[in-house]
Amino acid sequence: MQLLLLAVGQRLPAWADEATADFVKRFPPDLPLQLKTVKAEARSTGKTAAQMMAAEAQRLQEATPRGARRVVLDERGERLSSLQLAERLERWKLDGRDVVLYMGGPDGLAPELRAAADERLRLSDLTLPHALARVLLVEGLYRAWSITAGHPYHRE
Repeated sequence: MQLLLLAVGQRLPAWADEATADFVKRFPPDLPLQLKTVKAEARSTGKTAAQMMAAEAQRLQEATPRGARRVVLDERGERLSSLQLAERLERWKLDGRDVVLYMGGPDGLAPELRAAADERLRLSDLTLPHALARVLLVEGLYRAWSITAGHPYHRE
């Protein structure tokens, strides 16, 4: 199984890129995490938010491996603790399919993409800036792996 974070938007502050890269390199060879970004639709084109989200959803779907489990990050998604995410990660591993986590752009994810997802997760009750949400997700996935591996990174 491979984890793939597909995110809309390519430019992040240096601190977010560094933090994300640091956690990505910590993942073990048997559970690699890959980050791919797709271009955000230009907000100055006069398109509606729905049109921009649809264009971004098309890019995300084109970058999705066939047969992958699709998990969207959504403010209305399921709230999980670190231990619950670790349990979910174990279930994903047993399923054997690659897991794609979708992170939307400034307007979020298209309703059609959210509706077609296998799962919806939320990172926080707070509204988070995209850069912070990306770091938070990658750290949370690393923490979930560390729990399942008995690694001392996570402490209760």
